[in-house]
Amino acid sequence: MSGLVLKLAPNERILINGVVIENGDRRARLSVKTPQANILRLRDAIHPDDAITPVSRICYEAQLVLSGDRAVEDGRRILLRGIEQLTQVFEDRDSRHLLGDATAGVIESNFYRALRALRDLLPREARLLAAKA
Repeated sequence: MSGLVLKLAPNERILINGVVIENGDRRARLSVKTPQANILRLRDAIHPDDAITPVSRICYEAQLVLSGDRAVEDGRRILLRGIEQLTQVFEDRDSRHLLGDATAGVIESNFYRALRALRDLLPREARLLAAKA
């Protein structure tokens, strides 16, 4: 089992299974051996006040599941409904692939995979919203 390797910058914070961990003054490398551990780099986290667009709101919901602030089944229902709504807007092949990957992540209870795929939609959403302005 290879696991996940986290490379942390000095004083970087991560959330692992609902616990905030802060690195010390030096770079660190950690190997996470437990499968299905919920890990989120806090520098990548979306603040609740910044979850104002459809994609960012769905990303935030995935974060809530990862942090343990949303029950898995409730999160799964919310995420699948949100992804379904996004499929009505994102019609290009690449976006559909990302949405399919996010759906697969939710179904497999791999919420980090879902979050990663959804975050890749944020720049596309920004372009769509800018074009409408």
